[in-house]
Amino acid sequence: MSTALLWAQSESINEERFVSIGGIEQWITIKGDDKSNPIILFLHGGPGSTLSQFDNNMYAGWEKDFVLVNWDQRGAGKTFGRSAPSDINEEYYVENPLKVEQMTKDGVELTRYILDYLDSQKLILVGTSWGSILGMKMILDSPEIFDAYLGHAQVVNFSRNIDYAYNKVHELAIESEDLISLDVLDSLGEPPYDDARSYGQLLRIVKKYERDRSIPAPDAWWEIAAQYDNDKDRKARNDGDDYSFINFVGHAKLGIESMVSAIDFDKDGLVIEVPVYLIQGEQDILTSKELTKPYFDKIQAPKKEYFLVPDAAHGHNQSIVDKQLAVINQILSQK
Repeated sequence: MSTALLWAQSESINEERFVSIGGIEQWITIKGDDKSNPIILFLHGGPGSTLSQFDNNMYAGWEKDFVLVNWDQRGAGKTFGRSAPSDINEEYYVENPLKVEQMTKDGVELTRYILDYLDSQKLILVGTSWGSILGMKMILDSPEIFDAYLGHAQVVNFSRNIDYAYNKVHELAIESEDLISLDVLDSLGEPPYDDARSYGQLLRIVKKYERDRSIPAPDAWWEIAAQYDNDKDRKARNDGDDYSFINFVGHAKLGIESMVSAIDFDKDGLVIEVPVYLIQGEQDILTSKELTKPYFDKIQAPKKEYFLVPDAAHGHNQSIVDKQLAVINQILSQK
């Protein structure tokens, strides 16, 4: 084997493991062909919708130019499975609230760990949906450790986002004479709701109309990697998804307050000390352009750009990923 090949092998990184963050063990994956390449930390949505379990078809080929870091956040995926009891009951929900403040501390601590571990100064932060709340909180807290922030499906104000979503799908259901959706929406009434299940019903209708108006992601993106395709990890993902969602929207019967009810970046997220790039699906109903663009226009940052992607909705598709790559390459070319 040649010396050059041995050197190349020694510089690559492919790790999946728990690290101690915020007083608990949290799951991360770090993958790249050259560990000296620029680092991208992805913040998944949900809050329980982890990305680490998928075969890397969504960002296939990115390992060549970047070090990709995925993190199962507190309350999600393997991180949740590591610390939660096997049987999750109402008492567990009540006694273990999930808080944005703690998760922000986790994210900053994890970022510092990654930078130290890879001997780097800064990284690029990419947050999607719920991850865009966490991402904004992290860059507002510790801007000095980030090269830039990419917010995809950026949440501005949860209450106004969900109000807009309800009214938009109600309008669309009337236009399309969708009596089944109208019946559900009329029975729910306008948010806010006391029951997490009501938010779930609304979001299912939102997703239906977003699917109808956008190009979906390839099915291959959601193929579970072999090492995560087992009952234990599947249970951790499912339980974590339920736990995270009920904390996300709140549930009055259990006395659980929404962890995001006070989020309003129109008030406390306007002055940002790192470059900000917002990537917005034009057909996104849940975090719509009607809220993200006015917010973006008010942001003060060293650099900012807003990208509207025509055939995309709230989630990822090929156009969103292509735009993310183009923006990241643009950031790096300007360093």
